[in-house]
Amino acid sequence: MTAPPPPVLDVREVVKVYGRGETEVRALRGVSLTVERGDYVAIMGASGSGKSTLMNILGCLDVPTSGRYLIDGIDVGALDDRGLAVLRNRKIGFVFQSFNLIPRMSALANVELPLAYGGVKPAERRARALAALERVGLADRVRHEPNELSGGQQQRVAVARALVTAPALLLADEPTGNLDTKATADVLDVFDGLSRAGRTIVMITHEDDVAARAKRVIRLVDGEIVEDVRRAEIGGRDLALAADGEVPDRR
Repeated sequence: MTAPPPPVLDVREVVKVYGRGETEVRALRGVSLTVERGDYVAIMGASGSGKSTLMNILGCLDVPTSGRYLIDGIDVGALDDRGLAVLRNRKIGFVFQSFNLIPRMSALANVELPLAYGGVKPAERRARALAALERVGLADRVRHEPNELSGGQQQRVAVARALVTAPALLLADEPTGNLDTKATADVLDVFDGLSRAGRTIVMITHEDDVAARAKRVIRLVDGEIVEDVRRAEIGGRDLALAADGEVPDRR
């Protein structure tokens, strides 16, 4: 019998401490969570809750003080700097609040960049980048530079760039933070479509209406998970279900 695939994310008792002595700050206090393939998770929390620290660890941009973190079955703590760089490029697609597009490069060239870093040949790069831009509804904007695109269009280019390597995980950090209401809806519609297609998405957000699009919402307070609820659509309305499948008592 074939063994089931490992979770996309497997975080085990992760602690992150900054500073020492009187200046010590415990940003994460034993966080554990598992994200399976195809899940769509929103991680929420106030400023100082630890969500940005967790985001950096999930994205392999920082390392925990203690605990283990596996992505797609790979133990991140066992990798050297080169191994981490390869993992980030192949397994994680990043979407940032500030888009992080390269000025004076077309949308197509921006989306091709991760493939260029990965050594993919030009013809394949172009084909995959065009497909990714079509996936986010920008097939007619491939030649436009960032300053010729609206904020929402720039963010959709960033989503295409994150998708083009076919990563195990799409990691989005406040992806609608710089967008107006219409552009926010457009970008979230893209994420909804990606979720329906089976993509694994983890989104950091402080906005309830953004988190409401996710299948699962995790809340952090003072470096600890205080809530982990899953949503299911029953009878045409959203019903929040506890992670173990029980309806939480809202009284």
